[in-house]
Amino acid sequence: MSEYEGYKRGKLVLKGEKSSSKRKRKHKHHDKQEEQGPVADTDAISHGGWWSVDSIRGINGSVALEFGDRTYVTALDNGLFTLGAPHDEGEGPSPEEVLTAISVNDTKVAFKSGYGKYLGVAKDNTVTGRSDAIGALEQWEPVFQDGKLALLSCTGKFMSIRNDDDTLVAISQTAGENEMVKIRSSVTKQTDKKVEIPVEEQGSLAEIEVNYVKKFQKFQDKRLKVSSNSVTELKRAKTSGSLHETLLDRRSKMKADRYCK
Repeated sequence: MSEYEGYKRGKLVLKGEKSSSKRKRKHKHHDKQEEQGPVADTDAISHGGWWSVDSIRGINGSVALEFGDRTYVTALDNGLFTLGAPHDEGEGPSPEEVLTAISVNDTKVAFKSGYGKYLGVAKDNTVTGRSDAIGALEQWEPVFQDGKLALLSCTGKFMSIRNDDDTLVAISQTAGENEMVKIRSSVTKQTDKKVEIPVEEQGSLAEIEVNYVKKFQKFQDKRLKVSSNSVTELKRAKTSGSLHETLLDRRSKMKADRYCK
C-alpha cells in the first residue's frame, strides 16, 4: 500500500480521466444501453443504498465513515467515537453511525454527530464530538488519490481507528492502509446537484449571524443580541475558514448564546 508521501496541503489530488482523440463510431447496442438507463451501483446496493463518494462535492448531508468492510464510525454518549459492529450485506449504517457533513470551503468539510456536536481533534489526538461550533480543530481536508480517500486534520495528521481499542484518532502524518476511509452518502447522487446549504447559512453574512443568534440565544428578555462589530470581521473569518468560530465568539461576548457561560 503506497502512502501519500508527496502530499501537499491545500490541494486535492483527483484521479484523472483518460481521453481519446480517436473518433468513436456509434453502434446500435450503445443506443440500447442508453435507453435502458444507468448501470446499477452494485457497491451502493450491497451497502443499503449508501454510495461511496469520490469527490468533495459528494460530502454533504447524511454520511457515514466506513473503515474496513461494512464497519462504520459510531458516536458514543461521552463524546468519543469507536468502530461499530460489522453489518450484513445490503444493510446500511445504524442511526448512531450517521453524521451530517457540512461544507466549510472548497477544500474542507466538517462533520456533526447525532448529538449535535462537531468532530474535532483533542490534545491527546483522539477525535471527539464535543464542540458546538466549527473552529480550526473541527475542519477536515479530504485527500483523494488513486480512487482512495483519507481525511487530514488541521494538526497535519490523518484520521484512523486505533487498533488496540477501536477508538477514532488522528495520529499518523502519512496515510497508509489504516487511514483509508470511505465516506458513504445517502443523498441522491446527481452530478449536477449543488451542495445543500444549511438554513442558518442562507443569506448575507449579517443575516447568517442573526440566524445563529436566533438559534442559540437564551431569549431571557426576548430581545435579539447581535454584535455591533463590523461585518468585515466575518468576511475575513469566512475566507480563513473560521466563520463558525468567529460567530460563536461574537455571541459569547454579547452573552447571547445558551452554550456560553
